[in-house]
This record gives sequence, C-alpha cells and structure tokens, in this order.
Amino acid sequence: MLEKAKLDRINELVRKERKDGLTSEEKEEQTSLREEYIKAFRSGMRNQIEGMKIVDEEGTDLTPGKLKEIQRQKGIHNRD
Repeated sequence: MLEKAKLDRINELVRKERKDGLTSEEKEEQTSLREEYIKAFRSGMRNQIEGMKIVDEEGTDLTPGKLKEIQRQKGIHNRD
C-alpha cells in the first residue's frame, strides 16, 4: 500500500482541484501519485488473489489449475 503521506497528498490535491484548480505542476504530481497508487493497489490485489485457495464443504481443493501453477512457482500452500 502507498504510504500515508502520499495518500494525504492525493486527497489534498483533489480538494484543491475542486476548490481552486491545480497548476500544471500539481496536475503532473497528481497524475504521478495516482499512477503510483493504482500500481500499489494492483500489486496488493494480485498478491491477495495468488494466495487464495478454494475449498468446498467437503474439503476438496477446487483452486483453478492456472492459479495452482502460480502458487507452485511462488512456493505458496506447499504445492509441489
């Protein structure tokens, strides 16, 4: 996740944009911070999904083969 100072700056720029507008430098900074935020979000989401293991009520592993392969490569869930 993005550090708190950067999230605060994103929010500060949004408030300023709505109230007074942004300079071209501030717009560039906003774009850069948003891209960094989206990159961090996607990375976290990817890690979350790659760590999932799907199991039914009887305990049968229903995790899709493609996901199992990724987990094997990363050494997740002791897949051999």
